[in-house]
Amino acid sequence: MTVSGDLGNGTFRNPILRGNYADPSIVRVEGDYYMVHTSYKYVPGLIIWHSTDLINWEAIGTALEHLNGDVWAPELLYYEGLFYIYFPADRTNWVTTAKDPQGPWSKPINLETSYIDPGHVVGPDNKRYLHLSGGKMVQLADDGLSVVGDIQHVYEPWRYPDEWEVEGFSPEGPKFTHYNGYYYCTVAVGGTAGPPTSHMVAASRSKTPWGPWEHSPYNPILKTNSKEEQWWSQGHGTLIDTPNGDWWMVFHAYEHHLHTIGRQTLLLPIEWTKDGWFKVPDSINAEQILRKPAGKAGKHGFPTSDSFNENELGLHWQWFGEPDKERFTCQKGKLMVKGKDKERSASSPILYMTGHRQYEAEVSVRVVGKAAAHFILYYDPNALFGLATTQEGVRHFRTFKMYSQESYKGETVRLRIRNVDNIVSFYFRGEGESWRKYDKVIDSSGFHHNTFGGFLSLRIGLDAVGEGEVYFSDFVYRELEV
Repeated sequence: MTVSGDLGNGTFRNPILRGNYADPSIVRVEGDYYMVHTSYKYVPGLIIWHSTDLINWEAIGTALEHLNGDVWAPELLYYEGLFYIYFPADRTNWVTTAKDPQGPWSKPINLETSYIDPGHVVGPDNKRYLHLSGGKMVQLADDGLSVVGDIQHVYEPWRYPDEWEVEGFSPEGPKFTHYNGYYYCTVAVGGTAGPPTSHMVAASRSKTPWGPWEHSPYNPILKTNSKEEQWWSQGHGTLIDTPNGDWWMVFHAYEHHLHTIGRQTLLLPIEWTKDGWFKVPDSINAEQILRKPAGKAGKHGFPTSDSFNENELGLHWQWFGEPDKERFTCQKGKLMVKGKDKERSASSPILYMTGHRQYEAEVSVRVVGKAAAHFILYYDPNALFGLATTQEGVRHFRTFKMYSQESYKGETVRLRIRNVDNIVSFYFRGEGESWRKYDKVIDSSGFHHNTFGGFLSLRIGLDAVGEGEVYFSDFVYRELEV
C-alpha cells in the first residue's frame, strides 16, 4: 500500500491522501469517517474512502461504475440512516444513495438544477436545502431526491482585498456545519489553479441557512501567502469533528511546482474562539509535522504493485471515460489487453494515480501479433507520451511524433518510467539483458491544468493499440529517494 502521512509516533505529515484527490467531502458516522472527491471523467468514479483516524484511508467502494458525465466537487452526507452523494456533472446536479458506503449505490438521479458544488443543510424548519456556487440555494424534497421550488440567491460571500493575487473571485464549494446555534458556511474563493496565492477558505455564519449572514473576522481561514510555501492554492475546506470533540478541516492544495500531480488532500486542526468562530490555531500550517487525531490506524492508500492475479482490476485502476472493460482481462498473473485501432494516438488505457515528486513505475510486456503495448504517462487523450513496444522493439512516442526503434532480446521486455521533479526518462530490458536508457528525456512540467485545462493529472497508463494482444505482468510503482 502507498505510504500514509502517519509517522507512527502520534504525529503526521501532510498530505493525508497523495495524488489528484481534489474537493474532499467528509462525513463522520460514530467512529468512522468517509470521504469522496472530484472524479472528473475517471471511471470507476466517486471512490469511497474510509478511516478511523483521519490520516490512514482505505478505498472501500465506488458510487459510479459507469460514466455519469464530468463529475466535480461532491457532497457526501449521512441523513436518517442513508448515505447521499450530491454532485455536479454536465451542467446539472445529481444524487445517488446507499445504505452502506461500500455500496451498492443507486443509479444517479438528475436534479435538473444549475450551478455547481452542492452543499447539503437541514434548516431550523427541518426542511432540506442545497447551497450551490455563487451564493445560490434551492429546497429539496423531504427524501432529498428532487428539488422543490426555484433557485434563490441567499448568500453574498466574503471578498478579499482587490490587491491580492488570486485567479478570480469564483465563490464555490459551500459546506455547512451546525454548531452552537449557528449555521457556519465554509466556502472557497479566489480560484483554484492560478497563482500560488490564489484560492482560500472563508467562513460566514447565520441562525438560518438563508441568512442574514455575518462574515468571520478571521477570514481567510486558510490561504497560501507566498510562492515560497510548500502548498499552493490551499482551499475548498470542510469541517469535521471527532468523537472526543476535536475539530479538523480537510482541504486540497497543489504541492509547489508540482501541478502535474493535481490537488492533493490535506488536514489541519481547527479551534473555536471565545467569540464563536473557528480558525486554524496560530502558528499552525500545512508544512509542519502535527499531532495526529485520535483513532486507530488502518490500511492506507492503493497497492503499489499488481500481479493481476485477481479476477477483476482493483479500484487503483481507472479509465478516462466509459470503461473499455471487454478489452482488459486478468488471466492468472497476466493482464491481457486486446489491441484497439491502428493510430498510435488512439488510446483508452487503464490509469494508475501517481502521488510523489520522484517515482518509478515498471511493468513487463509480451506482445502477440501486430499490436503495440503502450506504457505511458497520460493527461488526457490529446496529451500523453511514453513507450510503445512491438515484437520488433521499443520506441518512445508522443501524441505528435514517433521516435526510433530499439530492439530487445526474447519475447518479454521489462519497461521502466522514471520521473524526478517532472523530468521523465525511459528504460527497457530484454530477457538476459541489462537496463538500457532510451535516448529521449521529457520535461513534463507543463502537463497540467494551466496548460491543457480540465484539472486532471499525469497518470501511468497501460494499453494496447493495433491488431493483436498485449500481456502485462508484475506492475510496480515506487517512490524514489533522490
